[in-house]
Amino acid sequence: DVQLQASGGGLVQAGGSLRLSCAASGFSFDDYVIGWFRQAPGKEREGVSCISPRDGSTDYGDSVEDRFTISSDNAKNMVYLQMRSLKPEDTAVYYCAADGGSCLKGLAYGMDYWGRGTQVTVSS
Repeated sequence: DVQLQASGGGLVQAGGSLRLSCAASGFSFDDYVIGWFRQAPGKEREGVSCISPRDGSTDYGDSVEDRFTISSDNAKNMVYLQMRSLKPEDTAVYYCAADGGSCLKGLAYGMDYWGRGTQVTVSS
């Protein structure tokens, strides 16, 4: 079965960096797109970034303002989100997810498979 596990969250001061990891298993890595989403209390779920491991193409949500970078290690079935210049507004639970469609659609409408989230808290 499909498994997606996000890790690497924690506490960080504003301006700092964190690297989130998503371990994927149970599906063909090359046949799906993998995305990062986040949700803060009282806010709508937001698409952060997405990658197609098949060709390496990436997409980003408007909110990250070029501060985040998504990447994949296809040999390890891992996807990463490098976050820098973190702001308190980035505080949220971050989830990785997978879908058989495109990154554009997945970021806009959500994905079929979801993992457990990891908490990111940015202090001011």
